[in-house]
Amino acid sequence: MRGQEARCICCASQPLAGFPCSVGVAAAAPPPVNSITLIVLSSEEGTSELRLERMLHMVFGAMVLIVGLEELTNIRNVERLKKELRVRLWDASYCLIDSFLGNSELIGDLTQCVDCVIPPEGSAMQETLSGFAEATGTAFVSLLVSGRVVAATEGWWRLGMPEAVLLPWLVGSLPPQAARDYPVYLPHGSPTVPHRLLTLTLLRGLELCLLCGPRPPLGQLDPQLLERWWQPLLEPLRACLPLGPRALPEGFPLHSDILGLLLLHLELRRCLFTVEPSKDKEPSPEQRRRLLRNFYTLVATTHFPPEPGPAEKQEDTVHAAQTPRACYLVLGPGMGWQLVAVQLGLRLLLLLLSPQTPTHGLRSLATRTLQTLTPLL
Repeated sequence: MRGQEARCICCASQPLAGFPCSVGVAAAAPPPVNSITLIVLSSEEGTSELRLERMLHMVFGAMVLIVGLEELTNIRNVERLKKELRVRLWDASYCLIDSFLGNSELIGDLTQCVDCVIPPEGSAMQETLSGFAEATGTAFVSLLVSGRVVAATEGWWRLGMPEAVLLPWLVGSLPPQAARDYPVYLPHGSPTVPHRLLTLTLLRGLELCLLCGPRPPLGQLDPQLLERWWQPLLEPLRACLPLGPRALPEGFPLHSDILGLLLLHLELRRCLFTVEPSKDKEPSPEQRRRLLRNFYTLVATTHFPPEPGPAEKQEDTVHAAQTPRACYLVLGPGMGWQLVAVQLGLRLLLLLLSPQTPTHGLRSLATRTLQTLTPLL
């Protein structure tokens, strides 16, 4: 980060006055530390500044999410804070920051969009979720599978960044548990006042999440309440379990040359990400994710600016929304895989394609695929 995007966050707190020490000798207390600096190092050649900057933003957001902004910007005991961060962020229960540094199956840390999946019976699931939220008196409710949003209430979708990405990511990084009641801070919406994050496991890997205040108590969300609302949807819920890595419903029509895709809705800040198509072909899922991540960074920084400039004329904006823009990349000898990106209006699609795909047909294939996916997101 450079210029105004400093890597430290400062508050305006004043140093404390002196106080007697434990042996009765008057001594001045050291002033509280009111800044924190994050440094990231990468051994990967050619790592982009965009990727490192967004990683730092996510790491700091995760720290605020768990301990609150006040603890980070008015540090009275550095050793205590370090211990708390180690216990709450890096132990076996909280693998949140480690997951940003590893080869995650999610991509919201880079795109700053919420990882989503498309359930087979989305309308029924959304209706049940809204009814359940009303019954529990909570506006912020979501259904998650493997850290991805299956369905959510309007209140949940209105969460700001980065908490909209961090909360599902946090739940996906936790070990299985029937129910949880965790205090969390919202880095954008409520960085100093904690909320409660309640999670309830419907099926292994499929969890209900409620973001709330003092009510409802966790004990109020008993098995009878869950059964009344969700038992009728047992089969659709089971059908959601494979959606974690796949993102799309079973049998969704995709061209056989597609090895992976990333679809983003730039206004809603939601995305679909999968490297499951044609799993029997090279490259490996890890390589596919890495290729799509690197290509997204290239596209976002070089080819497609994230937003039109403020001085752009309205008719130019309308024309851009109706005319797809595209770019493609063919990897070198010995690999041959091809990457293509196409943007139409508020949607951006990136595809990883097999070597046999004709280069002259990349744009057409990407545009048709985007049209097929548009009703989903």
